Amino acid sequence: MKLINYKDGQPNSHADPFILEAEGKFYVYATGADGIRAYVADTLTGDYKYIGLVFKNEGSKEYWAPSVLNYNGKYYMYVSFVDENEEDVHQQTMHVAVSDSPSGPFVDAKPIIAPFSIDSHVVQNENGLFIFYSVNDYEAARAGTYIVVDKMKSPTEVMGAPVAVVRPTIDEEIFMRDRFRKGQHWHTLEGAFYFSEGDYHYVIYSGNCYQNEYYFLGYAAAKTAERDLTKIKFEKMPDSNTYAPLISKNEFEAGTGHNSVIKYNGEYYCIYHGRDIPPDPRLDGDTRTARICKLKLDGLKITAERYEDKL
Repeated sequence: MKLINYKDGQPNSHADPFILEAEGKFYVYATGADGIRAYVADTLTGDYKYIGLVFKNEGSKEYWAPSVLNYNGKYYMYVSFVDENEEDVHQQTMHVAVSDSPSGPFVDAKPIIAPFSIDSHVVQNENGLFIFYSVNDYEAARAGTYIVVDKMKSPTEVMGAPVAVVRPTIDEEIFMRDRFRKGQHWHTLEGAFYFSEGDYHYVIYSGNCYQNEYYFLGYAAAKTAERDLTKIKFEKMPDSNTYAPLISKNEFEAGTGHNSVIKYNGEYYCIYHGRDIPPDPRLDGDTRTARICKLKLDGLKITAERYEDKL
């Protein structure tokens, strides 16, 4: 079901929604060409009100896939963007900005990972801070974008020793055939979100192209007592050779992808974007809107319970 409904005077799109519970409210941050958009509600599935642009950087554009960390009383936003004159999206560069409030403004942005670096999720556990994000590999047998994790020295500095989490392994992850050279099909895994329950660890990610109606969410998992997230060996579920999406096109939504997860009252919920079937006639341009469904965990297995008008 939709988490955020369209309202006159607000942006059409809530692409790449990241949810944060903070200071007794729920915040959703979303991608924007002109800055990061934010919404706030009093309850998880309440009436989300548009706050406005909570981050933009002078002389920049195309602000992709924000994530926000609450750390020692400060809020850190991780987001990729490019110079306003840049035409190559593969110059997208991960930055971090800071605020005293979850509603922003987020300021003092600084680059922390060289391009191409997108789609962060920063995690804090007893072993410290870790950042999941996506990078490119032009020379792999299945060339394309894949997901890595690195340890962080602080909320504003990475160790610089990323390790692979999941790589493309199947044709359903092809973003575009013959993209950069004949015979080399470009694959994409992006939008990683990590969470754990006991010794079970999960990374839900997006595969394929967000403009493709068959864009999907899949996941990798592991069972281990290890808490250094750079040392965990994640396995695609159910295996690396099977296309078995957690969330994909159904009878009422298409182009489903890029998620965040929240645990609320003992239940897990996935917030992701999708497009209505049939399309909402009021919307134009980027029509990805924020959705929510409940997740059921059973050991290494995750099941998504999706309904059009209820949880």
